Amino acid sequence: MQCQTVLPGTECTFWGKQGCIFSGGSCQTIVENCEGCERIVDGTIGKVCSAYPAPEKKWTSGICNFATHVKVEIKTEDLKVNPLKASKKAAGKKK
Repeated sequence: MQCQTVLPGTECTFWGKQGCIFSGGSCQTIVENCEGCERIVDGTIGKVCSAYPAPEKKWTSGICNFATHVKVEIKTEDLKVNPLKASKKAAGKKK
């Protein structure tokens, strides 16, 4: 259904027949960690997240999974290759 309070006219999964069913009855404003995210929109109460109504809760356990401005770096270990096995593989592919 469409939000009638914070983001009037936008689709909201937390809006029901009795109003906003999210705890507190409304979306909450963004936190400092959200600055720079593409999901931030201006609502009637200030800047809010268009993906989740309580941005502060998303940042309590680490990085918000909706954050578009944070890049997660995956560490990869350099795999040590046995030179003898590598030479045998290379020799076997030449045929």
